[in-house]
This record gives sequence, C-alpha cells and structure tokens, in this order.
Amino acid sequence: MIAGALGGGHLALIVVGALIVVRVGVGATRRRRMGTRQDDGGGGRPVPADGAAPKVVRRTAPPSPTQVGEPVLDVRDLTVTYGPKRAVDGVSFAIGRGEIFGLLGPNGAGKTSTLSAIEGLVRPRTGTIEIDGLDVWHRPIEAKRKLGVQLQATSFQSELTIREIVRLYAGLYGIGLTDDEILERLRSSGLGDDADRPFKHLSGGQQQRLSLLVALLHEPVLLLLDEPTTSLDPQSRRQLWSRIEHIRDGGGSILLTTHSMEEAQAVCERVAIIDYGTIVAIDAPSRLVEEHRDDPRALAVARGEVTLEDVFIALTGSDIRE
Repeated sequence: MIAGALGGGHLALIVVGALIVVRVGVGATRRRRMGTRQDDGGGGRPVPADGAAPKVVRRTAPPSPTQVGEPVLDVRDLTVTYGPKRAVDGVSFAIGRGEIFGLLGPNGAGKTSTLSAIEGLVRPRTGTIEIDGLDVWHRPIEAKRKLGVQLQATSFQSELTIREIVRLYAGLYGIGLTDDEILERLRSSGLGDDADRPFKHLSGGQQQRLSLLVALLHEPVLLLLDEPTTSLDPQSRRQLWSRIEHIRDGGGSILLTTHSMEEAQAVCERVAIIDYGTIVAIDAPSRLVEEHRDDPRALAVARGEVTLEDVFIALTGSDIRE
C-alpha cells in the first residue's frame, strides 16, 4: 500500500528523498547535537554569512592518493564552520567504486562534520560534494537516493517485528517486496529465524545487521557507516566486517568511520587521518605503516612492531580529546 502510494513521477522522488533525510535526521539528531559539542566543539549549524549556497573553490593539484579513477564520492575543498570555529578546513578526498575507505581521527577532529555535510545535514561554507556525479546541494534528492547511511545506533519502532520494519522501510523507499523477498533478505543478513521478533528484543549485533539491511534496501552506490561496530562483541564485529566486504565485492563503495585501528587495517583499502579539521595523511594502511616505520614519534609509542594505531597517535598526538 505504501509503495503504491509513493508511485509516480516527481512526487515519488520528492517523498523518498524527504523520507531518507527524515530517517537520517531522526536517527542522528541526538548524536549530531552531541557531535557539535564533543566531536567538533562547535555551537550550532554552520551557516554562510550571506545565507547563500556554499562557495565553490576548485584547485588543481598533482596526482595523489586522494585521486581515484572513477569516484563515487568526490569531496573537494570542504570547509564547515560553527560560528568562528572551523570544524573542517579545506578537506579533499575521493572514494572509488568498489572501495572501502576509512575516515579516522580523534574526537574533535572533524569526522562528524564531514559526514554531516556529505549526508546533507549541514551546509558547508565552501567546497563541493558529489555522489556519483551529483552535487549534494544542487541536486539533493537525486544525490540522497544514491546514499545509504548506517549510524552507530539506530532506533526503529520498538514494537514492530523485523519483518514489519523491512516492509515499512521498503515502502518508504518506494520498493515493492513480497513476503518471500523480505524473508530472503532477512536470511541473507542472518535474521531469517528472527523475522517475527520485535525490534526491542534484538541483541546489539542483530540491531546493527537490521540497520545495515535497511540502509541497503534501495541499493545505494555509496554506504556511510558511522562507527558501526562500537559495543559489538568480536563475533558480531567479524560478521559485520564480512558483510561490508561482501558489499564491496558486489561493486558497492563504503565510507567507514571508526576508532578501531584494527578494524581500519582489516577492511579498508585506504584511510584518511583527519585532525583539527584537516587531512594529515591518506593512503593504504600498510603503506602508512611502512612510511612511518622509522618515525621517532611512532617508535616512541609502539609496543613491538609499528602498527597503524602507532602511526595514528604519532600524527595526531597522545593527548586525550574530549
């Protein structure tokens, strides 16, 4: 019924795009407010002084690890401000098709503001963001249709069963799924035996698998995973890693934020380390480790062989961030 109501032309695009924003906004509101205080240290939404669209700044740069052949996500000269504070300052990177890309940084580094700009939740002061060639601010509905988001914690309707939740969100995305198709998707996510369990009775790992399933219902070209394995046990974490790699192997692209250097090294082809709003390093984890193997800062904190975590601390410092 929902899918039928959404059928037809521009109205469907508008409704689906709006609902995607609502879903991301509702799930992220509390976390984004916390992120404004904790992750970015800002004081509200960044708004250009004149209220206009973000200023486009384009620079020509020599080839670097930030450039890929066919980018699904292309972020150029992104600047996000909160009053006088620059939470993100001239960040540029690109993610290729079929790539798992990690965005790493301490608290307050600018990760949340970068993700929020990509999701269309905050307006950058300058720069451009394109998803599969579509500008996030000039073609927002079309761009958001190509984006899937899984937050660190997503709350669905607690009394609904898993089967009902999938049917509901499929309808909101304008996708008609039969009962058999819903059950098949649940089985592929390891939730087939729990199809009729209410959401409130699921474990943390089961909730994350459901959240990922819902984020992928509309087959986005880019999936944003915001610290998806926080608080998961090792078994659930490894299962999620396998699912992420399966998505990659099917041609999907993934932007992953995590505080786990083990996770970044295990699943990411490349990572960018951001600190104080700027990217301080970007490359494959193994190459970053090799590059800094003899760095005195990394050697000073290493316990044995230099690891990605040692490199991360060497580049961002040992001080605890709030």
